[in-house]
Amino acid sequence: MCRTVDLSFSASFPLRLMALCMVIGSLTGCVAMQRAPDAPLPYNLEQSSVPAREIEKNRFRVARGDEVIGRLGVIKLEKGDTLPDVARHFSLGVTAISAANPGVDIWVPKAGEQVVLPLRFLLPDAPRKGIVVNLATMRLFHYKEDKNALVVTTYPVGIGTKERPTPMGQMFVQRKVSRPTWYVPASIAEDHRKKGDPLPAKVPPGPLNPLGECALYLNKPSYLIHGTNKPASIGLNASNGCLRLYPENVKMLYDDTPLKTPVVIVNQPYLVGQDNGVLYLEAHKPQEGTGALELEKIYAKLKAMEKKGVRSLDWKKISEVQAEARGIPVPIEMGQGDGKEAEKPVAVEHPAKLYGKPEVPELRPDAWYVLAAKTKDETEALRLAAIINHQGPPIPALVLSKSEGHRVLVGPFDSSIAAKEAARRLKIDLEIDGIVIEPDKKI
Repeated sequence: MCRTVDLSFSASFPLRLMALCMVIGSLTGCVAMQRAPDAPLPYNLEQSSVPAREIEKNRFRVARGDEVIGRLGVIKLEKGDTLPDVARHFSLGVTAISAANPGVDIWVPKAGEQVVLPLRFLLPDAPRKGIVVNLATMRLFHYKEDKNALVVTTYPVGIGTKERPTPMGQMFVQRKVSRPTWYVPASIAEDHRKKGDPLPAKVPPGPLNPLGECALYLNKPSYLIHGTNKPASIGLNASNGCLRLYPENVKMLYDDTPLKTPVVIVNQPYLVGQDNGVLYLEAHKPQEGTGALELEKIYAKLKAMEKKGVRSLDWKKISEVQAEARGIPVPIEMGQGDGKEAEKPVAVEHPAKLYGKPEVPELRPDAWYVLAAKTKDETEALRLAAIINHQGPPIPALVLSKSEGHRVLVGPFDSSIAAKEAARRLKIDLEIDGIVIEPDKKI
């Protein structure tokens, strides 16, 4: 049995939940637990009345001189959606979709709420050859020639933490491995040992392997582009320095990338480019410690453009775009309102099922469970269950509502061993003290 901590309808539960959000590295979304005051969006959400069934999310042709690819989309949320689920289905990172939709609760958004799909991208200022990764946008761009045309395939990535950042510079793909074994670095093994979570010297292929099903090893030792068993970490500073992709994305990249492919990793939070004669600025929140220098660079670039006398820039708009950092290309020339954007966002039909969305299990009286928390607030209970459901490897969770409040149950499990292991993971991964509940016991 686990140590019991009485969370029963405690006034401190929301504070514990915010701390939990910080533990899992998802602070952007957790800050949005209470809806922020609506701020005007830098784009017009008017779309056609008939939603499109699909929107291109990965593969684009790049004509000579093109600096902008893709198109914004808008989708109407349904009950039970989370932003990580929508992000994964549309090949977006968690930070990107959260930044594009300020004030939308990442874990418990409202049914019927419109969410922008930030699928329009300014290409990084780097050679268009091989793989280019922009740490600031947490996005990978893979360039290839296709019948005398340049094609770019783009995917969101999870990157290194402040303590173990992803290195920048020029590299190349040295080798590729399907179903890799993870040889645990000594520093990571020590970190887990301190948390009471000892790791083996190596982890074979399977659901517990953090490298996922495919890995591209770079010539810089110990750095990889790989899959993950934690899909909700894509688009976050969550790795030990490697680049993580969604399982479905890394398989496409793996199959499409030959050995010796060059890899360039840059850090460009502010991007400038034009499309159909319209000049755009795309701004992202800079990685820690890089904001002032990167802002100085982009302002110098914009001033040089204006000095040539070709363009008159809207510096108020530039300041707003930079401050808001929503990751959306916005027109920045004088006299260019939002209506002069090349294309309006596309209304996208909600899919029958969001790809990779965790299944909420049914309650089984014959199964073992772990009681993770109790609270009077249904939204807080739903939020915690969603956070647990998005752990990797998956931990199933549901909310059981009764007249006296709401319980977050983890399970079902077919044995006490499985339930106790889930309780151990809740404690180590999320700092939750759970109570193991035997079958047929009153919950």
